[in-house]
Order: sequence, then C-alpha cells, then structure tokens
Amino acid sequence: MAYCHAHQITFTRSRPGNKNDGAHVEQKNWARVRELVGYLRYDTAAELAKLNEIWELDRVFTNYLLPQQKLLSKQRHGAKVTKKHDAPATPHQRAIRHERMHKRPVIQMNAAFKRIKPGALSRQILALTGQLETLALAKKPAPLKPVNRAWNN
Repeated sequence: MAYCHAHQITFTRSRPGNKNDGAHVEQKNWARVRELVGYLRYDTAAELAKLNEIWELDRVFTNYLLPQQKLLSKQRHGAKVTKKHDAPATPHQRAIRHERMHKRPVIQMNAAFKRIKPGALSRQILALTGQLETLALAKKPAPLKPVNRAWNN
C-alpha cells in the first residue's frame, strides 16, 4: 500500500460491489492457467515442482511466441461499443521496440528467441502437464473426518 501511495497509484482490493474479486489478477485464469493445467487440486511438493517447470516453459512460450493485441481505444455509440486494437505483437517484440530499452537486454532476448524450438517446447509442456495430471490423480483422497456426536447425547 505504501508503494501505491508513494507512486500515486489508487489502491483498491476489488471492484465496487464485488466482494472478494481480484478481477485484474484473475482475468486470464482461463486463458493461461486453467487451459494449461486444468482444475485439479495440486497440493504436494512434487506437483509444485512440476507446476514450476510448466510455468517457466509457458513463460517462454507466451512471451516469445504468442502475439497479443492491445486495446487502443473504446468508444460507445448508444448500445454499440467500438474497440480499436493495435497490430498483433508478442511481448518480446513490444519490449525490443520500446524506446527506453537498452541494447544489452535486447541482444540477450534476441539470442534467447533464436534458441527456442516451438514444437519441442510445446511437446515438453504437454508432457509435463500429463505428468502433473498423473500425480494429481494418483493421490489418495483425504480421509473423511469422523463426525463427533458425543456432544449431542
């Protein structure tokens, strides 16, 4: 909160009228998280290790290979909303085109980009998500707690 005040950023926990809502954080849960690893419960150290491997590979895949369009403007004409987007570009392309980007990081990012093999990366992510699912489904379900009825008598 102190950081937000120091940088004159309005600090809000949620949208008004929507308790427990992290709209900006959760907006891409389906787009990346749930689409990739599904809805199973991952609560063991082995599953965490697999998730960390998946997220690292997905970070490379998303930042170097998945183009995105950024919203430039939005105008409302009665009930109709007209949106204008820029040309699709990957986060890597946007970063290297940024006017304040220094030369050394650009060289490092371009070198990393040249080392990426998209097919192999995709297959590796798929294999890891399969292993993660196997780990999650192999767990024994938590034992049911016995109902304590002693206080009812």
